[in-house]
Amino acid sequence: MKPFKLPGRRALAALTAVFAAAGLVACDSPLSGSGPSPSPAARATASTSAVPAGLEDFYAQEVDWYPCANVGMDETDGDADYSCAYVTAPLDYDDPDGQTIDLAMKRRAATDDAIGTLFINPGGPGGSGVDLVETAKGYFSDELIASYDVIGFDPRGVGNSTAIDCLTDAELDEDRASSEIAESTADADGADNEAAAQEAVVEYVQWYEGKCETNTPADLLDHVDTISTARDLDMLRAVVGEDVLTYLGYSYGTYLGATYAELFPGNVGRMVLDGAIEPTLSAGETTLAQAAGFENALRTYVEDCQSGDKCPLHGDVDAGVAQIQDFLKVTKGAPIPTSDPDRPLTYSLAESAILGIMYQSESWSVLTEALDQAMNQDDGTLLLFISDLFASREDDGSYSGNGDEAINAINCLDHPVEGDADSWAAEHAQLEEASPTFGADLGYSDLFCQTWGHESTRERAAIHATGAAPILVVGTTGDPATPYAWSQSLAEQLDDGHLLTWEGNGHTAYGRAGDCVTTAVDDYLLAGVLPEAGLTCRG
Repeated sequence: MKPFKLPGRRALAALTAVFAAAGLVACDSPLSGSGPSPSPAARATASTSAVPAGLEDFYAQEVDWYPCANVGMDETDGDADYSCAYVTAPLDYDDPDGQTIDLAMKRRAATDDAIGTLFINPGGPGGSGVDLVETAKGYFSDELIASYDVIGFDPRGVGNSTAIDCLTDAELDEDRASSEIAESTADADGADNEAAAQEAVVEYVQWYEGKCETNTPADLLDHVDTISTARDLDMLRAVVGEDVLTYLGYSYGTYLGATYAELFPGNVGRMVLDGAIEPTLSAGETTLAQAAGFENALRTYVEDCQSGDKCPLHGDVDAGVAQIQDFLKVTKGAPIPTSDPDRPLTYSLAESAILGIMYQSESWSVLTEALDQAMNQDDGTLLLFISDLFASREDDGSYSGNGDEAINAINCLDHPVEGDADSWAAEHAQLEEASPTFGADLGYSDLFCQTWGHESTRERAAIHATGAAPILVVGTTGDPATPYAWSQSLAEQLDDGHLLTWEGNGHTAYGRAGDCVTTAVDDYLLAGVLPEAGLTCRG
């Protein structure tokens, strides 16, 4: 019922590590002014960039860094690889004297002399920058880590910052496993079934929103929009002493970065946006493009699977896709046993595992192993493990993040509701046509947000960032979650946008696409040298 989101980079790194150790997957481990970054001495003083009126106290606050553990924000004794801090921001930038919230930052100090601070965002929306910085060594080049203090921050509403909280761990388990809404929307064939499907969505959202209202700090749900987060990011830039923002954002993080550049063009340093969001699209248009992207990725996976000797999918690509569809249908009526007798593999859990693996083509062999186990051995353990990993579910049954809860609130504030019951029904039919495997479960984005009740005031419009320094946009031709056309479009919209292309599969490129992409991005972030126009990396 919600648009796709980027799995936490910690989850992707953990997945790669687990299965590489098991011998199941081979993985390649490893923007914008053109002038030099500020020297360490210059960065020791407060930022000299203009401070928005009324926010002087927030921009002037001192950051109290403390040594913290390798995972999370807890203080630790002795030497530590990380330092952590909380910074105060206004809940409502139109009322800076009103309620405040806390923003969590985690910093990995440069291993050599720092040339500046690199802010990072993993996507989502709802992804934790604190989580991402903890896996920076696995994703970013050694040269980048040596040269920058890397800061991951949790956006408002997310993770360790003042956060959205909706369901208990047990309720999250039940919600993730439930196939009730999926079955209702899949049966929406005909006027009566369509009306019943939309009513099921309304009832679910009313229940869910009520849980969020009860457990989330007052008024937070109305102030987790991307414009507010971009304003937070400018304040964070200033309080760590940077005159310009050096930034690497993945997926939704590209929308945050582009929004920042539109609001604060004079404060843009070297900026890289990997796996771009198309800022002009409505919620429905976004979901439709993603549905087609994931269906295409599934077909590419099946072709890859069938080229090996251990694939459980027989015949040609069409036949292999049909076998996956039939398998998913079976799980609706007969969940598959797993090693946990209390948690069989349901339709929703199986679907989320398959979708999750589409993000990372390096791990497609893992999906092959999991499908063989489930389809031929009646054992859903590996697919359940994959689904849990992408949902940040720990072995003890707790959840380490709130991405699945934050994504709805942020998306609904960023996308004004469009259409009506008739247009949503037509849109649902388009989704099923674009993605016979997944489309039936992806409709009604606008109905969700209409029922959600926290109204968006943002206009979906092109982002030009007039006056900003050059911005490097990275697009992957086989990206299922942020189709390549979106990166092309954003690079064209930006007044000084530059496109770097990777001919590959999976979601985003830097950190998983090999030396060509790594070199091009590093050259820009480290030396301000843009790649040659039209550069396409392959492999």
